[in-house]
Amino acid sequence: MSTKIILVGYPNVGKSAIFNRLTGMDVISSNYPGTTIDIARGFLNREGKRYELIDVPGFYSLESTTNKAEEIAVELIRSGDLILQVVNATNLERNLNLTLQLIQLRKPMLIVLNMFDETKQKGINIDVAKLEQILSLPVVPTCALTGEGIKELVTRMNEARVSQYRFEDAQRWNEIGKIIGQVQVIHPQHRSYMEKLQNASVRPVTGIPILLVILFLVFTLIGVIGEGLIQYLFDPFFDNYWKPLMTSFSEMLSSHSLLHDLLIGDLMDGEIDFGQSFGLLTTGLHVTFAAVLPYVVAFYTLLSILEDTGYLPRVAVMVDNLMHKVGLHGLSIIPMLLGFGCNVPGTMATRILETRKEKFIVATLIAITVPCMAMQAMLFGLLGAYGVKGVGIVFLTLFIVWLLLGMILKRTVPGRSPELFLEIPPYRRPYFGGLIKKTWMRVRWFLQEAVPFVLLGVLIVNLLYSLGVMQWISSKVSPLFTLLFGLPGEASGALIMGFLRKDLAVGMLIPLNLSFQQLVVASVMLSMFFPCIATFTVLLKELGVKDLLKLTGIMLLTVVITGSLLHVVLSLFTG
Repeated sequence: MSTKIILVGYPNVGKSAIFNRLTGMDVISSNYPGTTIDIARGFLNREGKRYELIDVPGFYSLESTTNKAEEIAVELIRSGDLILQVVNATNLERNLNLTLQLIQLRKPMLIVLNMFDETKQKGINIDVAKLEQILSLPVVPTCALTGEGIKELVTRMNEARVSQYRFEDAQRWNEIGKIIGQVQVIHPQHRSYMEKLQNASVRPVTGIPILLVILFLVFTLIGVIGEGLIQYLFDPFFDNYWKPLMTSFSEMLSSHSLLHDLLIGDLMDGEIDFGQSFGLLTTGLHVTFAAVLPYVVAFYTLLSILEDTGYLPRVAVMVDNLMHKVGLHGLSIIPMLLGFGCNVPGTMATRILETRKEKFIVATLIAITVPCMAMQAMLFGLLGAYGVKGVGIVFLTLFIVWLLLGMILKRTVPGRSPELFLEIPPYRRPYFGGLIKKTWMRVRWFLQEAVPFVLLGVLIVNLLYSLGVMQWISSKVSPLFTLLFGLPGEASGALIMGFLRKDLAVGMLIPLNLSFQQLVVASVMLSMFFPCIATFTVLLKELGVKDLLKLTGIMLLTVVITGSLLHVVLSLFTG
């Protein structure tokens, strides 16, 4: 049997980077049973011994767990054979608080003094040998970024032992002060350019312009990477290889059979059209792999870079006050920012949130008020002729709905929204191997768990279209569109079509020759109405049936109220 090593530490101390250095690419990322909390597992073979490494969520204390991730971390620690605590060497005093708590568990331990290279830059001198002597534990200085100290860490793994250090827990901070006094000396240094940049990026006056520049660069790169993958990899594969194969399969089936409708879909001028056929094996696979997956890869690559450089915690701190108005804390901004590129990874990113209340609020706000990049492009296409006025009204409406709906959900959704307790790390260069591994783990999760749900959703909706259910719904709601929203009945079909493809929904609006007022109302409703089928099925996976039904009810009510009010307001101002 393998020895189970539990890798623990505060958030943002480089724990995952140490894990990546020790385990290679053969890593399993799975949910802890009964939760959506990700747990990474890997293996290390050393001198005939097999070690199983478990990278648990970062946490601050064994004494009072404030969320499910911390509860899981404590459970795993108690079940492990050996504890590897990763410590931020530049903030030794604070990290020792957790060290002394772990010592009291009386389990074999080893201390990893990470970011040791940064102590020299900050004028911090740590006597490692003295620290080992006091704690009665092996202490290994490392730099996960360069790999320095990793070999020594592996070599000394078998030295892990139960500490003989004894103290009264009531005097813990006094003990920490004594330890620091014996092992650490700080020589004051002038603030470096990087330290000035770190401070500037959390102050709203300077931090918001920095955030806007970074967002512009990120979304530009997402577009370049995603479109590049589509143009040079996925589209050529589907056009040159998959389309001929499906054409042959289509010829084997009767073109008027239900099976053909479900698997291949409609033929356009006798040919398969991946954008309009709507078959499970045509449009279903094309949307999943040639429209969503490239952007998922791009998003997760750039997200990993922002995480590992230390920038994301600064964004979370900067927007924390604003997010509190809608019952959330600063970390909630991350899924929403991702949602502006693609709602699928934005929804998947709600896993980083601590409570069910937070996940539900964020997922609901993304689904209703955060248009993806493709939807934004379509809005500009619909309203571009009217300049900033048209698009501006749409985005202003979405922001007002985001704020008001968030404030309502804050007060009506049961549960708690914890405060933001976040360790802000210094800026650092990412470890390339860790970036690749982290991105691959997330993409692999999408392929294994999200893709089957997306395909199932396409199949179900396609079946409803084939049986005429969607058309029947459209005919029944058409009169309401004219009465409540001032839109022609045909616009109802466009909104329902948006459930499958937003671009085709926009294409159905263009021939209707809508007025400026009607275009604005239709654009807002299309943005807020059901997200694409890919997002909807991921919502089902993340929230479950009960919460998804709640979200759907909130969405329908919000769309009806917003569309009606916007129709009235624009009628007053435009005559």
